[in-house]
Amino acid sequence: MVKVRTKDLIEKFGLELLSGHEGINRPITTSDLSRPGIEMAGFFTYYPAERIQLLGKTEMSFYHQLSLEERKDRMNQLCTDITPGIILSRDMEVPQELLDASEREAVPIMRSSMKTTRLSSRLTNYLESMLAPTTAIHGVLVDIYGIGVLIIGKSGVGKSETALDLVKRGHRLVADDCVEIRQEEQGNLVGTAPELIQHLLEIRGLGIINVMTLFGAGAVRPYKKVTLVVNLELWDQAKQYDRLGLDDEKMKIIDTEVTKITVPVRPGRNLSVIIEVAAMNYRLKKMGMNAAEQFSARLTDVIEDGDHDDM
Repeated sequence: MVKVRTKDLIEKFGLELLSGHEGINRPITTSDLSRPGIEMAGFFTYYPAERIQLLGKTEMSFYHQLSLEERKDRMNQLCTDITPGIILSRDMEVPQELLDASEREAVPIMRSSMKTTRLSSRLTNYLESMLAPTTAIHGVLVDIYGIGVLIIGKSGVGKSETALDLVKRGHRLVADDCVEIRQEEQGNLVGTAPELIQHLLEIRGLGIINVMTLFGAGAVRPYKKVTLVVNLELWDQAKQYDRLGLDDEKMKIIDTEVTKITVPVRPGRNLSVIIEVAAMNYRLKKMGMNAAEQFSARLTDVIEDGDHDDM
């Protein structure tokens, strides 16, 4: 499925389309841009034709020093049947040779008033975001004290009810039921809600509720970095649960490992408070304060002191 087409760039950045109108539906498959300086000199052996081509002041200054035949040749080779588009920065004048070549191959020629470096940065950030690997996970994403907590578990375990309680306690809902996660860069997962169910919570017995309408705009947010995963599971008497918190469990989402905590569910346990404290404790660990390790160190000291007293 094509995520980005040339026309999306035109709309997003207000680009002026000068020629090659037939090619505005061409797919953009990479976030890498090309500034074809060496190609202007005639070296096309490694020309990345599948990238957006960005022509700045440097490239065009060199181009104007070429002979008419060289100009035609360079522009004919620059415009291929897979090139998604060529953008000129700084509102520079577009050479007629480029317009002629673009019409033959239906390559969109666009122009921007932005400086080349700024335009390159903004285009790259946009394309990296849009072309990032994505996945969908069944769960609830809540912003708790600035920590993006993804609550997962089997259907009916109480994920949405816990999220509702967390919202009542002042935290913010990002997504319920289905969380769309994209990996913008290695180690950076961003979760959002599908547009259809944005701001909505499904509570068994109540049905669908709109969190923003009930609790206000401060109770929701459009996206959040996923930092911690809390797995809710029904209490299993035969299973040994972590009582110290020394071992860090991990969950792999796309190519990124995220810290995972398993919380057993049974009547009488206040899940929202437990998850709230889990988020705060995670934050403390990141600041270098690990209560479990401190307890373990104190316990070791007590045992060693006891052994010395026996001697």
